[in-house]
Amino acid sequence: MGGFFGAVKKNDAVFDVFIGTDYHSHLGTKRGGMAVYDPSIGLQREIHNIENAPFRTKFEKVVSEMHGNAAIGCISDTDPQPLLMVSKVGTYAICTIGIINNSEDILKEVLGYGGYFDAMTGSKINANEMVAALINSKNNYVEGIRYAQQRISGTASIMLLTDRGTIIAARDRMGRLPIQLGKGEDGYCASFESFAYRKLGYTDLRELGPGEIVEISADGVEQLAPAGKEMRICAFLWSYYGYPTSSYEGVNVEVMRCKNGEIFAKNDAKTHDMHAIDYVGGVPDSGTPHAIGYSNACKVPFARPYIKYTPTWSRSFMPVDQTERNKVAKMKLIPVHEFIEGKRLLLVDDSIVRGTQLKETVDFLYSHGAKAVHMRSACPPIMYGCKYLNFSRSSGDMDLITRRTMMELEGEEAVKYVKDYADSSSARGKAMRKAICDKFQFESLEFQSIDGLIEAIGIEPCKLCTYCWTGKE
Repeated sequence: MGGFFGAVKKNDAVFDVFIGTDYHSHLGTKRGGMAVYDPSIGLQREIHNIENAPFRTKFEKVVSEMHGNAAIGCISDTDPQPLLMVSKVGTYAICTIGIINNSEDILKEVLGYGGYFDAMTGSKINANEMVAALINSKNNYVEGIRYAQQRISGTASIMLLTDRGTIIAARDRMGRLPIQLGKGEDGYCASFESFAYRKLGYTDLRELGPGEIVEISADGVEQLAPAGKEMRICAFLWSYYGYPTSSYEGVNVEVMRCKNGEIFAKNDAKTHDMHAIDYVGGVPDSGTPHAIGYSNACKVPFARPYIKYTPTWSRSFMPVDQTERNKVAKMKLIPVHEFIEGKRLLLVDDSIVRGTQLKETVDFLYSHGAKAVHMRSACPPIMYGCKYLNFSRSSGDMDLITRRTMMELEGEEAVKYVKDYADSSSARGKAMRKAICDKFQFESLEFQSIDGLIEAIGIEPCKLCTYCWTGKE
């Protein structure tokens, strides 16, 4: 994934963008970057690797060394950004969020009319440069961004810092990701996460619509291109990677997660006996509010049988070596023995993707004396790797625990019955759940239904992207 933040003010904007970008650190762990515009200097840029150190520690010096009334910053799990571009449409810095699935076609197009790219290691092309090439092929920013939005198969939300000292923000064509605008006493900002600017004293202005393009100055926000009518915002924003204090399309993440757990528990009680459960717990961090809602609805006490120790080993601070990473993952889990020994536990996780970490967690609980561990996924079975964002994207669908289990049960024929395997009431659905239970030593396993998830979000189903669960565009 990734996130970005930009601000234009009547005074220096660097500190706001430094803090606002840092508040997106939960969305990426690989690279961070900032670009600043100062009339006397022009565009300035700095990019750092943040795999083994938080964004804040790498960019603290930027606050004292770079100055300007307009700035953008980004957290990325992909390529280095922002990039600085000089083209016929203007000189600008660019950062993007999303994924390009047809990069080979775009590469051929750009090379075909005489364009070129700076290759990275392994001849890989920076995705931001590819987006910029599409923008630069037209006569102005709006034409270029519109063309990029239409040409890219995948998703691209775009933020540009121009040499006019303004920011151009464009939400992706289908609105799969949010861009939210804030208003301050001396300027305006754009952000993926709304809480990032609220903490800086900005108030909510509005959210951009799908494909909408705006230009932000210290004096206001001008619409350059209207929003489209069709939207497919990613439902996983609420289930997993959105920050608890943020809201998207008017729906708060933490509120949705608690409501989702309540709906899940009420439906789960129809087929599972809760009387044998001692405690309901959440897989931290995003599984916790789902579990609280579940606990409240089923009247089984909520408890945290283990705590994640993160003061010195944060999510973005992990060794490169896989063996050491495994050791750190185990080191993070600190048991609360009184809530584990001899207890029957029900854990709620935000999702089950590959299942590797979850198996280690369950093994950990059994090693500390748990009598039984029931598992619940706060979203439906993930059946398709995401092709619109970087979350749950893999080398193939067979990386998913659901698809691997289906293949083990029925071979190549299983792909014809994905809908049946997702359905907990079908024979295939029950067989898949039992097979995963046997493999991971779950006492029982269930997934939230797609209807329950949509009910918890409270947005029209036609406006939500549920591709990873349903395979529907």
